[in-house]
Amino acid sequence: MLGFLKQPVVVTAEINMNLVALTVMGLVNRFWALSYPRAVVFDEVYYGQFVSLYMKRIFFVDDSGPPFGHMLLAFGGYLGGFDGNFLWNRIGAEYSMNVPIWSLRLLPALSGALCVPLAYQILVELHFSHCAAFGAALLILFENSLITQSRLMLLESVLIFFILLAILSYLKFYNLQKCSPFTAGWWFWLLLTGVACSCAVGVKYMGLFTYMLLLATAGVHFWHLIGDQTLSNVSVFCHLLARGLTLVVVPVAMYLSFFYVHLTLLYRSGPHDQIMTSAFQASLEGGLARITQGQPLEVAYGSQITLRNVLGKPVPCWLHSHKNTYPIRYENGRGSSHQQQVTCYPFKDVNNWWIVKDPGMQQLVVSNPPRPVRHGHIVQLVHGITTRYLNTHDVAAPLSPHSQEISCYIDYNISMPAQNLWRVEIVNRESDTDVWKTILSEVRFVHVNTSAVLKLSGASLPEWGYRQLEIIGEKLSKGYHQSMLWNVEEHRYGKSQEQKEREVELHSPTQADISKNLSFMARFTELQWKILTLKNEDTEHKYSSSPLDWITMDTNIAYWFHPISGAQIHLIGNILTWASANVATLVYVCLFLWYLLRRRRKICDIPEDAWRLWVSAGGLCVGGWAVNYFPFFMMEKTLFLYHYLPALTFQILLIPVVLQHLTDHLCRSQLPKNMFSALIVAWFSSIYLVYRTFSPLTYGEPILSAAELRALRWKDSWDILIRKH
Repeated sequence: MLGFLKQPVVVTAEINMNLVALTVMGLVNRFWALSYPRAVVFDEVYYGQFVSLYMKRIFFVDDSGPPFGHMLLAFGGYLGGFDGNFLWNRIGAEYSMNVPIWSLRLLPALSGALCVPLAYQILVELHFSHCAAFGAALLILFENSLITQSRLMLLESVLIFFILLAILSYLKFYNLQKCSPFTAGWWFWLLLTGVACSCAVGVKYMGLFTYMLLLATAGVHFWHLIGDQTLSNVSVFCHLLARGLTLVVVPVAMYLSFFYVHLTLLYRSGPHDQIMTSAFQASLEGGLARITQGQPLEVAYGSQITLRNVLGKPVPCWLHSHKNTYPIRYENGRGSSHQQQVTCYPFKDVNNWWIVKDPGMQQLVVSNPPRPVRHGHIVQLVHGITTRYLNTHDVAAPLSPHSQEISCYIDYNISMPAQNLWRVEIVNRESDTDVWKTILSEVRFVHVNTSAVLKLSGASLPEWGYRQLEIIGEKLSKGYHQSMLWNVEEHRYGKSQEQKEREVELHSPTQADISKNLSFMARFTELQWKILTLKNEDTEHKYSSSPLDWITMDTNIAYWFHPISGAQIHLIGNILTWASANVATLVYVCLFLWYLLRRRRKICDIPEDAWRLWVSAGGLCVGGWAVNYFPFFMMEKTLFLYHYLPALTFQILLIPVVLQHLTDHLCRSQLPKNMFSALIVAWFSSIYLVYRTFSPLTYGEPILSAAELRALRWKDSWDILIRKH
């Protein structure tokens, strides 16, 4: 029974020492003196703010992309025990002792280091030699720009890591597809492809480019699979289902999970609340939630309310009025009604309060029981402080002459009667009997007499209107633009019929006890829309550049400069690698077109297996470069050199592909092969020499003299900083 114990248990393992050596070199290369400089470097001033907000659980919106990358940086801060207390206001500011800078830079550096062995494995899975794969890894290892970006609290190295991981996972899955489909390994690599794609997109939307490339590649491979007559219809359907599940459903689910974690962590009110809707703000702890908690949910006749415009642009604002009237004549000579001004005011104010009145009754208090206002009901809106009615008539608005003026009616005993009836239309209703609800309902106010819709024009009034925003009656209203939508933000049931008592009531906080929280999907949808549509004012940056500048590296970025020692860090690449990548791309395209034309004439210059390898490797590398580069020509945003790094990574992978192809198929005899190999060795030595030459600008040390810095300015367009004595 125990006979198996007579023999020892033996475990054997194969260790790829190339892979081990490359991983160790990558770690040393990226982690060396990682805490230097102990100062804010370039965009660390940007990402550091978000890390601090994560540490304090304060909500924020970043229009640059999804939250997963920010969460990874914040996780590094969490590992280091960062409390979030640091003022990220200046590049070059020295970090205080409570900032664990090594931990904050840990994950980008680790990601950058792992890109080295990933490059090796990708070339192996593409069926190139281990020598070519080792060369690709060395090119990644000695690329100065990738090193710089990896050693700082930035996201490009994390993005590139997930992109390469997705490529490698798909290649491993595809290679297993040929011999062992639906095995555990097959499922693992296919699932990891979807996970890595979702992580890449979750770090930056630039990851979408590679995700689309992989989806297209998977589509082409599946199309070939359909033509395989050895597979049954059920088997083909299972293949389709597996790919749809892992490459579409899983990435979407993971993408949603990033936002779920993000919104779960950031539950406190913060500086970005104002751009969100009232309902979203009320779901956060503090801020608006502190004001609105316990408000009545249903708006009733006699309710005292503030109305916030749903659009929130150019700034969030509330329907407002004050005792001042429109000037009798505007500067352009047009006349006005001289009625009381109605504006949209971007600050909380007692003059933002309005009372919902039943046109058939005189009382301005809520009855017992309350009579809720429903979709389609006719109401009058009474300004709480001045007790004048919201009104519009056939008079041109001050800044929008094709629209009607909105005012609070003053009876001048002239032939201009009050027109103050408004129909409530709940845009996001579920039925035509829906009740108007605090915060949740998005409402249009349609003027009964003229069918004009209450709308925020967004224009700022002149001095006589205190630069507040213009409110108009839009006559021709098609659809439901957000500038026409309003929601009740603050709400109480009015109890005072006398005006003086009501003014005291309007100044007091709400006291009722009803609250309502948004669902996750509602908050996700709103936040996602804000990320996609929120546009910061892009200003020309000293180091901004165009995509045409990137290919030849005609630009650089000075990331950090020490004012005393003159030490500096630059985003500047290994210029020999960049030039070689461009040459490799050109050679590949020319050879591909040449082979294609010759094959059209039934002339095969290379074997069929070599042609398929040439096409697949080029489709991946050149395709990866193209999809990560050309879209930037269509982007209207401030661009920097680091946006090119994902595309550059694919170009670098192409270099050994082209070199091996030239060696195997164009060098026919041994002598040319030996000479070409010697040239490759000399070329690699030159790349290492260039890497070492520019390493002081990559690592920030050793400190160079002014003469040495001038010697590094290999291009007139490079901005190398030289300290003036």
